[in-house]
Parts: sequence; structure tokens; C-alpha cells
Amino acid sequence: MTSPPSDRPEDTADPKLLEILVCPVTKGPLELDGARRELISRSAKLAYPIRDGIPIMLPEEARKIE
Repeated sequence: MTSPPSDRPEDTADPKLLEILVCPVTKGPLELDGARRELISRSAKLAYPIRDGIPIMLPEEARKIE
């Protein structure tokens, strides 16, 4: 059984999921950087990758940002 076609590209996360996700370090809000496929936590200065449409919310996987 296949799922119905989605309106979003395969490599982006589900917008409904993004509404409820918070930074695991600060519990603060995240911003989507669609071009880099990352979720940005400005307060923690971390960028969490999105791989195959799944946000990887592990601090050790996040990229440090300025």
C-alpha cells in the first residue's frame, strides 16, 4: 500500500511536525532553513539537520552556528 502524494518535497520535514518541535537543549523555538535543510536554534546556536524529511534532533549531530 502506498501513501497518497504529498505537497512537499521528499527531503523536507512535515510542517505540522515543525510546529511542535523545540530545541532539545533550550526548549526554545526553531526556525526552518529550507535551503540548507536545517532547523535553527538561535538560543543554543545550533543547526539541526533534516535528513530524508526527518529532523535529527540530537545535539551531537547539530552544527554550531554563530
